[in-house]
Amino acid sequence: MAKSFDFQNTPGHLVRRAHQRTVALFMEETAGFDVTPVQFAILHELLAQPGEDQVTLASRVAFDAATSGSVIGRLEKRGWVRREADTRDRRRKLLWITPEGETAALQMRDAAQRVQERLMGPLNAEERAVLMTLLTKVVYQHQDPAGTSGA
Repeated sequence: MAKSFDFQNTPGHLVRRAHQRTVALFMEETAGFDVTPVQFAILHELLAQPGEDQVTLASRVAFDAATSGSVIGRLEKRGWVRREADTRDRRRKLLWITPEGETAALQMRDAAQRVQERLMGPLNAEERAVLMTLLTKVVYQHQDPAGTSGA
């Protein structure tokens, strides 16, 4: 029976497989930290923007705001993030990275860089630049006006 749709060679499938590979590499490189890529992204953003509100932070790391609370809760339980209600709006939760969280995030940066290098390893410099240009275009041309993925 002839294939009418070769899904294994579609952009969506290949992007999903590349994501799986990226996560696997991340988990290998950060095994000693027991952290997910989203948790690392949250910690990294809080280094840059301490006191960020939970909804804005979720948007900055391209993660669903409704489920970010549980991810942040796990970081809070580990003592890496501190969450407080905004004094002007008690519904709004503000986040800070703790000294322990900052130490962990800074230690993980090298591992995160190794992930990128390993992922791009099969490509030469020109191919890396082209891939980055194309991925950036695909991701950011599909954002809605609020800056989210639209998913």
